[in-house]
Amino acid sequence: MSATLFLWNEGSYLKASNSDSSDSLGWAVALDGDTLVVGAYLESSSQTTITNGTTASADNSADGSGAVYVYKRNGASWIQEAYIKAPNAEAWDSFGYSVAIQGDTIAVGAIGEGSSQTTITNGPTASADNSAPYSGAVYVYKRTGTTWNQEAYIKASNAEAGDSFGYSVAIQGDTIAVGAYAEASNQTTITNGNTSSADNSNGNSGAVYVYKRTGATWDQEAYIKAINGEAGDLFGYSISLSAETLVVGAPMESSNQTTITNGTTASANNSSFSSGAVYVYVRTGTVWTQEAYLKAISAPPTPAAGQQLGITVSIHGNTIAASATQSNEGAVYVFVRNASAWSVEAEIRASNPTTVNYFGFSLSVFGDTIAVGTYWEDGNENRVLNGTTACTDNSLPGSGAVYVYQRTGTTWTQQSYIKARNVQSNDWFGYSVALSEDTIVSGAPQEDGGQTVNANGLLQNWNELKPDSGAIYVYNR
Repeated sequence: MSATLFLWNEGSYLKASNSDSSDSLGWAVALDGDTLVVGAYLESSSQTTITNGTTASADNSADGSGAVYVYKRNGASWIQEAYIKAPNAEAWDSFGYSVAIQGDTIAVGAIGEGSSQTTITNGPTASADNSAPYSGAVYVYKRTGTTWNQEAYIKASNAEAGDSFGYSVAIQGDTIAVGAYAEASNQTTITNGNTSSADNSNGNSGAVYVYKRTGATWDQEAYIKAINGEAGDLFGYSISLSAETLVVGAPMESSNQTTITNGTTASANNSSFSSGAVYVYVRTGTVWTQEAYLKAISAPPTPAAGQQLGITVSIHGNTIAASATQSNEGAVYVFVRNASAWSVEAEIRASNPTTVNYFGFSLSVFGDTIAVGTYWEDGNENRVLNGTTACTDNSLPGSGAVYVYQRTGTTWTQQSYIKARNVQSNDWFGYSVALSEDTIVSGAPQEDGGQTVNANGLLQNWNELKPDSGAIYVYNR
């Protein structure tokens, strides 16, 4: 494949309008068309309102409360459209830990939020209670014109302290899925409806909750538990939605199965600790059922204990990408669906494995393209290399990289290797990544640049005046 057919180029370098040290802008990113959503889960203002426009609070009296920034593309330029804070923002709520967008709707996870509420509040308010620390919450925002307003405040129907509800979020149309990897019930079935188990005997087994919007009202549609769920599996650590299909990662699941199970069952074996698994669910009407149970089938031994398949998952149409970051330097597995049957299409590994750790920590699939983030990559390079090679000089530990792969027929080939223009050690470029059409966005939450304005073009900040303030990089083809 000729790399000149798919040239990626640098676009923009974005900083928060109130950028400050340790804010971690870029911890989470989501992209849909010309709208970009960025989480800065350690941002510290005490503001409890939405600012529609280009400004943000300079206050720092609520450490780690978190914030979300919305950017809109106008031509080749990105402009801040909104600065969003939770209406019940408090220190260490971690608002913006996860984000998702489709169309004019945004979902934001706040894993440190601590109310004991177990209902959904449809409207602009949220509970000020703090009796269930780290139960977590999800906030839904809707755009009308250029104005964002809160539409709902969602709590798990069985919310308990430490569940981390909102660790992962996904949105498709009028459906939102929320992962709570530390949820602890021993249920191993799907509850279609608005209830969930109050049991707490299976610590960190994990759960996924599905919500559906009718008009402007959100209701719980399903409570999903792994059919082979056990303590410590972390089901819901990662999730992704496409049309009527939901994909869920459980990176600490421990079966030694080396095949794909198409259907409603899964292995109860536990002899390959934290090999990891991915579960696929489909909706018919309002009913969710398991369609497949996916395991990595080519990693030795079979499968390798500790490889943690399902750390990150992404689905678009009939293609799933799932990472196993602990499989040596890391791997990404591509699964494809034919009718209702899933099979493995590819195993992808970095072209410069000696400089890589945690390959696949972030990933995003769109059509025939996959972007793979590797925040602990060490390459000493500061540009886009279009083609199949990558830097082998590992003198910048933790600088990070993004790899782009293109599918032709059933064959995947590396298209580009992307490094930040202002590359520095420990910036964690590629910690988060989002792909939409011909745009890739990468977050570098430990980038240290001191500016508070966006550079739409190649100019990026080489000073390090604001450690771990974070930055966003945009690339186009």
